[in-house]
Amino acid sequence: QVQLVESGGGLVQVGESLRLSCVASGFTLEHNAIGWFRQAPGKEREGVSCIKTDNVSTYYADFVKGRFTISRDTHNNTVYLQMDSLKPDDTAVYYCAAARSDAQMTARPAFWGQGTQVTVSS
Repeated sequence: QVQLVESGGGLVQVGESLRLSCVASGFTLEHNAIGWFRQAPGKEREGVSCIKTDNVSTYYADFVKGRFTISRDTHNNTVYLQMDSLKPDDTAVYYCAAARSDAQMTARPAFWGQGTQVTVSS
């Protein structure tokens, strides 16, 4: 059974940083896609960043480029999202998601975590 467990969310001020973690079980990060989505109140869920199945290529949404960095620790089966220079618009529930293919990650990942709240106060 695949489980994704996020942690690291919280309340921060504008310009501060947070690092989200997602520990995967029942699912290996190697040769699978894993990444982060977010959903703000009243808005649709949107893709933030992911590591693709070649284990090297990454995707970043335009609104986080230059501020967020995704990385993974295959030994601990964990993916991270380092979020710097946070803005109020980054306030959302952040979800870890995993997929067996890049196409599945783009369309709709098969596996989801419960989410972790990130709130950026001005």
